Amino acid sequence: MSLDYVIRPVGYIDKTAVIDIFNHYIENTYAAYPQEKVSYEFFDVLTDMAKGYPFYVAKTPDVEDTRSGSRNAYRKVIGYAFLRPHYRIDTFDGAAEFTCFIAPGYTGHGIGRALLDRLVTDARHLGIVTILASVSSANDGSLRFLGRYGFSKCGEFNGVGKKNGLAFDEIWLQHLIR
Repeated sequence: MSLDYVIRPVGYIDKTAVIDIFNHYIENTYAAYPQEKVSYEFFDVLTDMAKGYPFYVAKTPDVEDTRSGSRNAYRKVIGYAFLRPHYRIDTFDGAAEFTCFIAPGYTGHGIGRALLDRLVTDARHLGIVTILASVSSANDGSLRFLGRYGFSKCGEFNGVGKKNGLAFDEIWLQHLIR
Protein backbone atom coordinates (compact mmCIF):
# COMPACT_ATOMS: atom_id res chain seq x y z
CA MET A 1 0.00 0.00 0.00
CA SER A 2 1.34 3.40 -0.99
CA LEU A 3 1.29 6.14 1.60
CA ASP A 4 1.00 9.78 0.56
CA TYR A 5 3.02 12.32 2.49
CA VAL A 6 4.88 15.57 1.98
CA ILE A 7 8.29 16.57 3.27
CA ARG A 8 8.89 20.14 4.33
CA PRO A 9 11.20 22.07 6.66
CA VAL A 10 10.31 21.76 10.32
CA GLY A 11 8.45 24.65 11.92
CA TYR A 12 7.49 25.65 15.42
CA ILE A 13 3.98 24.37 14.66
CA ASP A 14 5.50 20.85 14.57
CA LYS A 15 6.86 21.06 18.12
CA THR A 16 4.26 18.90 19.87
CA ALA A 17 4.19 16.18 17.21
CA VAL A 18 7.99 15.95 16.98
CA ILE A 19 8.37 15.60 20.74
CA ASP A 20 5.48 13.12 20.95
CA ILE A 21 7.21 10.90 18.37
CA PHE A 22 10.54 11.22 20.21
CA ASN A 23 8.90 10.41 23.55
CA HIS A 24 7.31 7.28 22.07
CA TYR A 25 10.79 6.00 21.22
CA ILE A 26 12.13 7.01 24.65
CA GLU A 27 9.40 5.06 26.44
CA ASN A 28 9.15 2.02 24.19
CA THR A 29 12.49 1.38 22.49
CA TYR A 30 16.23 1.78 22.64
CA ALA A 31 16.25 4.05 19.57
CA ALA A 32 16.17 7.22 21.69
CA TYR A 33 18.77 7.32 24.42
CA PRO A 34 17.07 9.29 27.26
CA GLN A 35 15.60 7.26 30.13
CA GLU A 36 12.66 9.60 30.76
CA LYS A 37 10.29 11.48 28.47
CA VAL A 38 11.37 15.00 27.54
CA SER A 39 9.27 18.16 27.80
CA TYR A 40 8.03 20.05 24.76
CA GLU A 41 10.75 22.61 25.41
CA PHE A 42 13.22 19.94 24.22
CA PHE A 43 12.10 20.88 20.70
CA ASP A 44 14.28 23.98 21.11
CA VAL A 45 17.26 21.72 21.92
CA LEU A 46 16.67 19.72 18.72
CA THR A 47 16.34 22.81 16.53
CA ASP A 48 19.45 24.31 18.14
CA MET A 49 21.39 21.08 17.50
CA ALA A 50 20.41 21.28 13.82
CA LYS A 51 20.97 25.04 13.49
CA GLY A 52 22.38 25.77 10.04
CA TYR A 53 21.62 22.22 8.88
CA PRO A 54 18.49 20.74 7.26
CA PHE A 55 15.64 19.58 9.51
CA TYR A 56 12.51 18.14 7.90
CA VAL A 57 9.17 16.67 8.86
CA ALA A 58 7.08 14.24 6.84
CA LYS A 59 3.38 15.02 7.04
CA THR A 60 0.20 13.48 5.73
CA PRO A 61 -1.28 15.46 2.83
CA ASP A 62 -4.21 17.84 2.96
CA VAL A 63 -7.52 16.10 3.39
CA GLU A 64 -10.93 17.19 2.20
CA ASP A 65 -13.77 17.40 4.68
CA THR A 66 -16.51 15.54 2.81
CA ARG A 67 -19.23 17.02 5.03
CA SER A 68 -18.41 20.64 4.24
CA GLY A 69 -16.48 20.20 0.99
CA SER A 70 -13.66 22.35 2.37
CA ARG A 71 -9.99 21.46 2.56
CA ASN A 72 -8.44 20.91 5.95
CA ALA A 73 -4.90 22.28 5.90
CA TYR A 74 -3.92 20.29 8.99
CA ARG A 75 -1.37 17.64 8.30
CA LYS A 76 -0.25 15.03 10.78
CA VAL A 77 3.50 14.78 11.38
CA ILE A 78 4.48 11.16 10.73
CA GLY A 79 8.23 11.50 10.97
CA TYR A 80 11.17 13.83 11.17
CA ALA A 81 14.87 13.84 10.40
CA PHE A 82 17.75 16.25 10.61
CA LEU A 83 21.46 16.64 10.25
CA ARG A 84 23.66 18.30 12.82
CA PRO A 85 27.36 18.99 12.93
CA HIS A 86 29.56 16.17 14.15
CA TYR A 87 31.63 18.85 15.89
CA ARG A 88 31.06 22.58 15.68
CA ILE A 89 34.62 23.34 14.59
CA ASP A 90 35.74 23.92 11.03
CA THR A 91 38.04 20.90 11.03
CA PHE A 92 34.94 18.70 10.87
CA ASP A 93 32.79 20.78 8.48
CA GLY A 94 32.60 17.80 6.10
CA ALA A 95 30.94 15.52 8.66
CA ALA A 96 27.36 15.59 9.93
CA GLU A 97 25.31 13.34 12.19
CA PHE A 98 21.92 11.97 11.17
CA THR A 99 18.83 11.64 13.35
CA CYS A 100 15.48 10.23 12.21
CA PHE A 101 12.29 9.05 13.91
CA ILE A 102 9.15 7.81 12.20
CA ALA A 103 5.79 7.78 14.01
CA PRO A 104 4.47 4.40 15.16
CA GLY A 105 2.38 2.80 12.46
CA TYR A 106 4.19 4.62 9.66
CA THR A 107 7.47 2.69 9.52
CA GLY A 108 8.13 0.53 6.48
CA HIS A 109 6.51 2.96 4.02
CA GLY A 110 9.73 4.54 2.70
CA ILE A 111 9.40 7.72 4.78
CA GLY A 112 12.79 7.32 6.47
CA ARG A 113 14.45 6.70 3.11
CA ALA A 114 12.75 9.74 1.54
CA LEU A 115 13.86 11.93 4.45
CA LEU A 116 17.40 10.58 4.26
CA ASP A 117 17.50 11.08 0.47
CA ARG A 118 16.52 14.71 0.97
CA LEU A 119 19.15 15.19 3.67
CA VAL A 120 21.88 13.61 1.51
CA THR A 121 21.02 15.99 -1.33
CA ASP A 122 21.22 18.93 1.05
CA ALA A 123 24.44 17.59 2.56
CA ARG A 124 26.11 17.63 -0.86
CA HIS A 125 25.18 21.30 -1.27
CA LEU A 126 26.63 22.03 2.19
CA GLY A 127 29.94 20.35 1.34
CA ILE A 128 29.32 17.45 3.69
CA VAL A 129 31.19 14.35 2.56
CA THR A 130 30.23 11.89 5.29
CA ILE A 131 27.12 11.30 7.38
CA LEU A 132 27.45 9.53 10.72
CA ALA A 133 24.83 7.81 12.84
CA SER A 134 24.98 6.62 16.44
CA VAL A 135 22.73 3.61 17.00
CA SER A 136 22.07 1.42 20.02
CA SER A 137 23.00 -2.22 19.54
CA ALA A 138 19.47 -2.95 20.83
CA ASN A 139 17.96 -1.10 17.84
CA ASP A 140 17.94 -3.73 15.09
CA GLY A 141 15.47 -1.80 12.92
CA SER A 142 17.72 1.24 12.55
CA LEU A 143 20.79 -0.89 12.00
CA ARG A 144 19.02 -2.73 9.16
CA PHE A 145 17.63 0.48 7.66
CA LEU A 146 20.99 2.25 7.64
CA GLY A 147 22.76 -0.85 6.32
CA ARG A 148 20.31 -1.05 3.40
CA TYR A 149 20.99 2.63 2.68
CA GLY A 150 24.72 2.00 2.44
CA PHE A 151 25.93 2.98 5.90
CA SER A 152 28.77 0.82 7.20
CA LYS A 153 29.95 0.23 10.73
CA CYS A 154 32.93 2.41 11.58
CA GLY A 155 33.11 2.05 15.36
CA GLU A 156 31.62 0.55 18.49
CA PHE A 157 31.71 1.46 22.14
CA ASN A 158 30.99 -1.71 24.12
CA GLY A 159 28.62 -1.51 27.08
CA VAL A 160 28.53 2.31 27.25
CA GLY A 161 24.73 2.59 27.48
CA LYS A 162 22.24 1.29 29.98
CA LYS A 163 18.50 1.82 29.72
CA ASN A 164 15.71 0.02 31.56
CA GLY A 165 18.29 -2.30 33.07
CA LEU A 166 19.67 -3.40 29.67
CA ALA A 167 23.30 -2.62 28.86
CA PHE A 168 23.94 -1.90 25.19
CA ASP A 169 26.73 -0.90 22.85
CA GLU A 170 26.81 2.35 20.90
CA ILE A 171 27.44 1.54 17.26
CA TRP A 172 28.68 4.22 14.88
CA LEU A 173 27.83 3.96 11.21
CA GLN A 174 29.13 6.07 8.34
CA HIS A 175 27.85 6.89 4.87
CA LEU A 176 30.30 8.44 2.44
CA ILE A 177 28.56 10.80 0.04
CA ARG A 178 29.71 10.40 -3.53
